[in-house]
Amino acid sequence: MKTSGGSDAAKRRAGESAAGTVDDGDVVGLGTGSTAAHAIRRLGERVDAGVEIRGVPTSFASRELAADRGIPLLDLEEAVGPDAPGIDVAIDGADQVAVGGSGDGDGVNALIKGGGAAHAREKLVDAAADRFLVVADPSKEAPVLDRSVPVEVLPAGRSAVAESVRAAGGDPTLRRAERKDGPVVTDNGNLVLDCAFGEVADPAALAVTLSTTPGVVEHGLFVDLADEVHVGTDSGVRVLTR
Repeated sequence: MKTSGGSDAAKRRAGESAAGTVDDGDVVGLGTGSTAAHAIRRLGERVDAGVEIRGVPTSFASRELAADRGIPLLDLEEAVGPDAPGIDVAIDGADQVAVGGSGDGDGVNALIKGGGAAHAREKLVDAAADRFLVVADPSKEAPVLDRSVPVEVLPAGRSAVAESVRAAGGDPTLRRAERKDGPVVTDNGNLVLDCAFGEVADPAALAVTLSTTPGVVEHGLFVDLADEVHVGTDSGVRVLTR
């Protein structure tokens, strides 16, 4: 269920804009998806130029790309914990970003991730980072979240979780693989239910409901985590704040 929309040039501008904020010596969370991939490529160019960066990948795909681009890598366990360096900044994409709430910033407080089925590891890395920068194109912006919410579930809990989602007003669909028979299996060995709730007026409340459902490993609602959203356009980049 990967999302489409937005030109590659816009995605590249967003990714490179966020990558440009990384300082020498930083440990960087490396997100998953086509826009985050542009950030990883740009970070690789900066490493080639002599900038010291270490990356913490969120998926097999981001690990492979980062290694190919010469970025030294750490596992999450090596980056976070006693005597560990920590994660200075995480750069990751989004399937949808809610924009326009109240407050001093631009009202960015919730997003949906998981189109690449990597949201469990992404949330671990993004939440651990001192700063979390989202990279996106304008097609991902919306006044209210209304995309299906990916929910990673234990295989044995698939039916029970689906019933709980229905009880909460959602319509769960098992995500099927595109080029093979059977369902999508995450890097963690689990399944993904794409759960349609219509407009999500209260993402924080729905996040709590999903998080407390037995059998749920992680869901794709990221609430109050993003510090900035770098939105690439055909002419530049808009930077939105929480």
